Amino acid sequence: MAHKVVCFGEIMMRLSPPGFQRFGQARSFDVIYGGGEANVAVSLANFGVSVEYVTRLPDNDLGKACIMFLRQFGVGTSRIITGGARLGIYFLEIGSMQRASKVIYDRGGSAFASIEPGMMDWNEVFSDATWFHWTGITPAIAEGPAEVLKEAVKKAKEKGLTVSCDLNYRAKLWKWGKSASEVMPELVRYSDVAIGNEEDAEKVFGIKAGKTDVRGGRVEAKDYLPVAEELLLRFPNLQMVAITLRGSLSASHNTWSALLHDRKGHYVAPVYQVTHIVDRVGGGDAFAAGLIYGLLHFPHDPQRVVNFATAASCLKHSIFGDFNLVTVSEVERIMEGDVSGRVSR
Repeated sequence: MAHKVVCFGEIMMRLSPPGFQRFGQARSFDVIYGGGEANVAVSLANFGVSVEYVTRLPDNDLGKACIMFLRQFGVGTSRIITGGARLGIYFLEIGSMQRASKVIYDRGGSAFASIEPGMMDWNEVFSDATWFHWTGITPAIAEGPAEVLKEAVKKAKEKGLTVSCDLNYRAKLWKWGKSASEVMPELVRYSDVAIGNEEDAEKVFGIKAGKTDVRGGRVEAKDYLPVAEELLLRFPNLQMVAITLRGSLSASHNTWSALLHDRKGHYVAPVYQVTHIVDRVGGGDAFAAGLIYGLLHFPHDPQRVVNFATAASCLKHSIFGDFNLVTVSEVERIMEGDVSGRVSR
C-alpha cells in the first residue's frame, strides 16, 4: 500500500536580517516561508514520500507565494483553503557563538489563527491518506486552530490513520485563555507516536528529567528514559515516544542525539557534534520527518529509525532556512559514518 502523509499547521513568512546581523542593524530582510508542519512536509517530499500540506492562507499574492514555495519542493497543496485577512509572519535573528537566536512572532489575526471548526473537510483531506502529523504549535495559536485540530485527530483515528504529534511547546503562543496542560492531553490521546525535545514533556505535562544541564551541554539519554516511560504510562494509546537531545554549548555548537522507546525497548542514536551551525530552526521538524520516513520504510528496525531521524536532523543544521533539503542517500552517508564533509566530485 502506498503511503501518504498529511501535515496540518500554519506556514508563515520568515524575515531574517542578512548574515548574523541583529534586528537593530538590519536594513533589509531575507524572505522565505516556513512553519513546523510545513517543514516536516518538505523533508518528507525530499525523501520521496507522497505528502499533502493543509492550512488556511489569505487569498492574496502572499498566500499564493506560499503555495508556490511549497510546490517547488513537491509538496501537495490541493487541500489548502483560503480566507482571512493576512499571512502570519515571524522574525528570526540568527545567533552566533554565545549570542542566542531570537524569534518575534507577528501572527495574531492571521488567516490560520482565525480558522474555525467546519471549515476543513477532513473526510476529503484524509480520503487517500495513511498518516497524519500535527504539532503543539497549532493548538497554541488560538482556540479556533485548537478546535479544528481536535476535529482532525478524531477523524484521522476514525479512518485508521497513524497519528504522530510533536509536542513543540511555545511559551510565547499560549495566550488565548487555556494552557498547554489543559489542551494537549486530549489531543495526544488520539496519537500513536509522540515526539518531544529535552524540555517539552516538562513544559506541557510536568514530567521532568533527572540530572541534566542543557545549557552546559550535558544531555544524556539515560536521564530522559524515565520521561519517555512516564509518557507511555500516562498515554496508553501511544505506541512509541521519541525525545531529541540537544546540548547547547553555544549558539554555534550543539551536541545532538535522540532516544526512541517503543514499549518493547529503548534505542539511543549516536551523539553528533554540530559545530558552526548555519541555521538550527527546523532541526526538530527534520527529526520528526526522519522518524516518520523510518517508520514507514523500516518499521521493524527501531534502532535504524532513530539513527536515520537523528542523522537527518543533524544535516539540517547546515542549511539556511526552515526546510531540510537533503536526500535519503545523504542521510545514509552520515549514518554510515561519513561526516568528513569532503567535496563530492
